[in-house]
Amino acid sequence: MLKGKTALVTGSTSGIGLGIAKALARQGANLVLNGFGDVEGPQAEVRALGAQVAYHGADMSKPAEIEAMMKFAADKFGRVDILVNNAGIQHVANIEDFPTDKWDAIIAINLSSAFHATRVALPAMKAANWGRIINVASVHGLVASTQKSAYVAAKHGLVGLTKVTALENATTGVTCNAICPGWVLTPLVQKQVDAKAAANGWTNDQAKAALLGEKEPSLQFTTPDELGELAVFFCSPAGNNVRGVAWNMDGGWAAQ
Repeated sequence: MLKGKTALVTGSTSGIGLGIAKALARQGANLVLNGFGDVEGPQAEVRALGAQVAYHGADMSKPAEIEAMMKFAADKFGRVDILVNNAGIQHVANIEDFPTDKWDAIIAINLSSAFHATRVALPAMKAANWGRIINVASVHGLVASTQKSAYVAAKHGLVGLTKVTALENATTGVTCNAICPGWVLTPLVQKQVDAKAAANGWTNDQAKAALLGEKEPSLQFTTPDELGELAVFFCSPAGNNVRGVAWNMDGGWAAQ
């Protein structure tokens, strides 16, 4: 379905981003990956699905590096048809104890990076009259939790950016939508599980059950593959008039 299209997925060397990248690769898209840690393994996984793959290590807190990444993708494959803004970090603390440098970093990576990538991607998408911008927000873009002021603020902001982007391009072939997962067992969430287990003297499985039980009625994690298939839907002809939605895949979290 996406043969000849190019997708750039930020924060895609693991977790949700890699799941989305692999789903788009299965549909024939070329992929540009971005992120830290192991970069060879994820490229090999995507390449094994038949996709052409490139990697750029832009620091998503730095606008100049984001611009360089977007230019790299365009030079490599022609243009970016599908932009998935997924990069994110987390820090947990009460507001009065929240380190200001952590606040700045979370806003930069979880919110501002999406703006910078989007502003660079839009001209070519509009010229071609086709494009898909998918912002990976969170159920925390719809509801709040304590000790996550920066993350919740950034994700609410990302949902707002999604709506504005969709409205500004409503009469074109460019759509913008947000995916709002609940708990997904990514490395980011695994750190929270580990911390909960250590604090309470629990096993890892007990900590997972407790984490899910606090918020998610389904008592199961959403998977990166499931989120990838939602991204594929947004890119399909069926998604042509889906514009500005914040689509939660959260096991009933926001329904409470």
